[in-house]
Amino acid sequence: MSRINKAFENKKAFIGFLTAGDPCLDKTEEYILAMEKAGADLIEIGIPFSDPIAEGVVIQEANIRSLSAGTTTEKVFRMVESVRKKTEIPLVFMTYLNPVHYYGYDTFFKRCSQAGVDGIIIPDLPYDEKDELADIAQAYGIDLISMIAPTSAQRIQMIAREGKGFLYIVSSLGVTGVRSNITTDLDSILKLVKEATDCPAAIGFGISTPQQAHTMSQIADGVIVGSAIVKIIQKYGTDAAGPLYDYVKSMKDATR
Repeated sequence: MSRINKAFENKKAFIGFLTAGDPCLDKTEEYILAMEKAGADLIEIGIPFSDPIAEGVVIQEANIRSLSAGTTTEKVFRMVESVRKKTEIPLVFMTYLNPVHYYGYDTFFKRCSQAGVDGIIIPDLPYDEKDELADIAQAYGIDLISMIAPTSAQRIQMIAREGKGFLYIVSSLGVTGVRSNITTDLDSILKLVKEATDCPAAIGFGISTPQQAHTMSQIADGVIVGSAIVKIIQKYGTDAAGPLYDYVKSMKDATR
């Protein structure tokens, strides 16, 4: 059983996101371990990029801070290698096609395998153009995780049937960010997904409160939280470990 599969085994998974290198890579490693200690089941690591088109202002600014601090993709790989020596928590990259293409597809996924990365999410990779990349990722044992958006209605089951690792169900139209209300008919989307696949499905975009986490965990296999975590790091900087632990614990407790 893969590490990602274990994250969903007999429980609802809490998935936390942070941007690598914000405020620095040493702290990214510390914060990953703090979130795991608080109950996180899987960590998404954002590779900073200058044009993160799916991200709202909070994560855009985290990318800028990270790049300004000198973070590079190779430095992120080294950080992950260090984390992997300390924990078996599943680690998934969130990045864009440009950094992967620039690195070279084969070299990038080989490096992922060496570092102990389990999967990757690429928001700007069109579903119809993923096959070449998916084959290379699979050759190195890396799950290429698909996103299902509210606009995917006619293709939900087609995307779901080919799901690897887990399916990322996008709760709302637009970019990432905290939302007070999520009005998408997620029950219908999850019903179609479950008819097509046994691959776990986790809901992300906009979730920030324990009540939202509880509600989403009733219909999905996991919940994904990004912007709310990045806002804590933005607020507390190098002293965010304690507040992160408290927040993640409250969110994980809400999914139990």
